Amino acid sequence: MKEEKSLIAPSNQTSTEPGPSSTEEVQRHWQGVVKRRSFLKSIGIATAAVSAGALLSTETRAQSARSTGKLSRGDAALLRLAAAVELIEADLWQQYNELGGVQGGNPAYIAALSNLDGDMPQYVADNTDDELSHAAFLNAYLISRGEEPVDLDAFRTLPSSQATGAKNIGRLTNLMKLNVDLSWYTRYRSTQNPDFGSNSKGPSKFRTSQPFH
Repeated sequence: MKEEKSLIAPSNQTSTEPGPSSTEEVQRHWQGVVKRRSFLKSIGIATAAVSAGALLSTETRAQSARSTGKLSRGDAALLRLAAAVELIEADLWQQYNELGGVQGGNPAYIAALSNLDGDMPQYVADNTDDELSHAAFLNAYLISRGEEPVDLDAFRTLPSSQATGAKNIGRLTNLMKLNVDLSWYTRYRSTQNPDFGSNSKGPSKFRTSQPFH
């Protein structure tokens, strides 16, 4: 039994101290962690530098635009379009205002509007002022930025209404011929809707006129 015990004992002996191979493995692992952290940190710094550079470049361009006060070609074109629309709207409302505004010159028309709503004459006058101010503001802004304002006076060639109170001046719009195409309404509510695959040309144009005499 003694000999058997002496043979078994060596096989059960274990060492709790790490050998040279395990120490080297831990060292290599730690160096890998440090390298990865350094790599990630360098990426973060580079990304921050790129982002800061992009922001700085954008701000520089913005400051340059502010210093010159110039509008881009597209911005100027959009503002001119808006100013032209406001001038056309103002021309239309001016004609209504001459007839039925609070200082309009057509008593019968004013009475008819007031029958619909007692505030209508004031509404017409206020809307006219609004459209005129919109056009004036947009043109003033264009001028302040060194751009040409919109002037449609050369196109005021349409005749004025002959109704009582109307001024005999050239117009951009004509209240005697308010042609409005309403075919889209019935077309898009029927089987002729092209969105549903119809190839029909749709119903003929419906026109409405509201002349003033």
